[in-house]
Amino acid sequence: MTQEILSKVQYNSAVILTFFFISLLILIIDKVCKKRLTNTLFVTYKNDSLLSPLTYFKLVSHILGHSNWEHLYNNFIKILLVGPLIEEKYGSINLLIAIILTAIIIGIVHKIFGKGGILGSSGIAYMLIILSSFVNMEDGKIPLTLALIILFFLVDEVIKLFSRKKDGISHLGHVTGAICGLIFGILTVNGID
Repeated sequence: MTQEILSKVQYNSAVILTFFFISLLILIIDKVCKKRLTNTLFVTYKNDSLLSPLTYFKLVSHILGHSNWEHLYNNFIKILLVGPLIEEKYGSINLLIAIILTAIIIGIVHKIFGKGGILGSSGIAYMLIILSSFVNMEDGKIPLTLALIILFFLVDEVIKLFSRKKDGISHLGHVTGAICGLIFGILTVNGID
């Protein structure tokens, strides 16, 4: 019975599922290591030395680290919802490139404008959400869903970014991820893959 069920399960989105399972494994290992693993390898700190090779690794790896289960869950519920659609539409390699580029851009923007450290995949979630609005775009028409997503997600994040309320969330990372999704969407609509 179990083998029958398992034979019906499909690893349908290689990049998104691998991203999830690596992040989950890091969170589990981190619990055993009492947060030393994440703090050392999966957080991009504003004051990381540009002379350290580890700094450049962490410009990408920060998207794999999460502070706790709730943090991972909140990010990946969005990623698992829209990611497979994006991967099917644009292909695994293009999605992986978009994720890595977005991670690097978020890391650099954080080092220039942010405070403290940044970790988590929420910027990737925002990139995917915005990019998903371009999936059915045709003949240069702007989908109403894109306008609404920008209105609800991006405007809200910009407001929160400039709010004085400290909530421990990197709204700068969210906005940067969303802008990356917008740029990738425009480039793919214009035929640049």
